[in-house]
Amino acid sequence: MTTLTDPPKETFRLGMLIYDTRYRSMTIQVVALIAFMLLAAWLISNTITNLNTLGKPVQFGFFTETASYDINQKLIEYNNQDSHLRAAFVGLLNTLLVAALGCVTATVVGVLVGVLRLSPNWLVGRIMTVYVEMFRNVPVLLWIVLAMAILIESLPAPSAFRGDDPSSTMKLMDSVAFTNRGVYIPEPLFTRSLGDIHLFGASPVRFDISLDLIAFVLVLGLSIFAARKISARARAVQEATGVRPRTWHVNLAVIFLPTIALLAALGFHLGYPALKGFNFQGGTHMRNSLIALWLALSLYTAAFIAEIVRGGILAISTGQTEAAGALGLRPRRIMSLVVLPQALRVIIPPLISQYLNLTKNSSLAIAVGYMDITGTLGGITMNQTGRELECVLLLMLVYLVLSLMISAVMNFYNNRVKLVER
Repeated sequence: MTTLTDPPKETFRLGMLIYDTRYRSMTIQVVALIAFMLLAAWLISNTITNLNTLGKPVQFGFFTETASYDINQKLIEYNNQDSHLRAAFVGLLNTLLVAALGCVTATVVGVLVGVLRLSPNWLVGRIMTVYVEMFRNVPVLLWIVLAMAILIESLPAPSAFRGDDPSSTMKLMDSVAFTNRGVYIPEPLFTRSLGDIHLFGASPVRFDISLDLIAFVLVLGLSIFAARKISARARAVQEATGVRPRTWHVNLAVIFLPTIALLAALGFHLGYPALKGFNFQGGTHMRNSLIALWLALSLYTAAFIAEIVRGGILAISTGQTEAAGALGLRPRRIMSLVVLPQALRVIIPPLISQYLNLTKNSSLAIAVGYMDITGTLGGITMNQTGRELECVLLLMLVYLVLSLMISAVMNFYNNRVKLVER
């Protein structure tokens, strides 16, 4: 009679970390991680030691010092007696402004150009091709400088608007003035304002948020949410009965009537710019540096987005277009309802990279005198304080956080619109 016994359990030996394939990969990763951490620790320690030897220890107390320089374009109150931290915060808001405006404009132009490049009209298709190739193959810095030069040289000076018979006049019912110093547009004002919320008290990053703006955004958001619910109910009725009730007039009323009522209750009116002395006063002043940077970055990035959109459309099978056409849909409806929704899963991932590139390319603003975060923290503040390491590291951190935020938002949207496999 044979007795079967369990094999003896293998005891662990240190040599198994190298020779046993079950542990070798983990051993290599741990060793590589330790080596990287030691190298990073050596670099940091060596840098700190050298800076201490030079009498420049790493510290951030310079942020509380007076900045002593002006910023021409700003979204919040600022003067040259504020701190360097306040100046950096103003520059950060300017960067966010250009990034937001540029991403929206580049997306609209890029989608339009990408669709028109596939137009059966030979002339339209060739014109769009010329636009794409021209903007893609010239450095964006040159486009920024060119846009600034065109605005300065082609637009009239404020003095041209003076006199009984001026050589230049304001546009859009005397509400907008295009000058070589910038564009002056009306600003929203309220006679029965709700006031402001003062955030962060008296800290350097203090700023005010208008309660009127919060109320407007809240009412508009709730109106859009209600309109979406009405549209969803209409789709449910269509799926159940095959007949879709008309909802466009209800949606318009739901969106616009509450918003108009709120503006009327707050006494909304526009403050128009007017020529007083040697310059325009009142209204909102958009300097040429902001406009040149905005237009150049938008048109440059739109050329790349156009190719992404074109590639996404071509990735959709022609059978989809033919089937939609067989159902009697017009070409425009086929593009908006059939092709583009499916192409989004191909378009959005590379589109994220273009948004990131636009945001980082905004650091070229210093070429036209627009004071963004690079011009303030990485420019004048760094030169005045001599804190190169601190300023550069913080500047890198700012762009890293902005890029990660854009990626997170776009990835969230991508997960919402991607096709669900069955």
